[in-house]
Amino acid sequence: ISICRDLPNIEVITFSMNGISDLEPLNQCRNLSELYLRKNNIASLNELFYLKNLPRLRVLWLSENPCCGSDPHRYRMTVLRNLPSLQKLDNQAVTEEELSQALVDGEEITAPPARRNVENGCLESTESSAAESTTETESELLNFSLEETNKIREELGMKPVPRDKFSSFSPRDTDCNRKKRNNVLNAILLLMKELDTEGLEIVQQTVGRRLQVLRKKELQEE
Repeated sequence: ISICRDLPNIEVITFSMNGISDLEPLNQCRNLSELYLRKNNIASLNELFYLKNLPRLRVLWLSENPCCGSDPHRYRMTVLRNLPSLQKLDNQAVTEEELSQALVDGEEITAPPARRNVENGCLESTESSAAESTTETESELLNFSLEETNKIREELGMKPVPRDKFSSFSPRDTDCNRKKRNNVLNAILLLMKELDTEGLEIVQQTVGRRLQVLRKKELQEE
């Protein structure tokens, strides 16, 4: 999600099921009002440190991340203590009573999390539970990626990718590369919202040329 460093005016970000573990790139998104991070690899609630100075953040969906732990009350109270401006957390409205209780039951976060190991550009969580991936999650991730890919192609006036062709190249990728590709796809979606008609036409022409090169290469390999 490093692309977010270059999008300070973005208002809504959806990165659910994307293998994300680090929220530092979001700390400059001062206009961010809605953030959807369900089913990622966020291991520590200390990542909230990077969201504490986002004055317009009103909606956060963080459930089904390792940081939620086994105590839902403590998790919710800690989030609300550090982000008291939230109006909705995990698709549940925030009440005044909860905000008051959060001052008692929630943990104040005053420092960012310890840095993770970085190898070959792929972030690795120090907690093994964050690195594990179930078959269900992999399937959902594939569906999510295919849907987002076809959204891009539709906006560019291109035909959607069939599921069988999409999944044919996924198993050859490493887990790290697949996550990188999904992040790039989401970044493209975010950037496309910033483009006007002229910009989108340039993208369409560039993609068309790129597809021609790749198709020629595929035919040569066959």
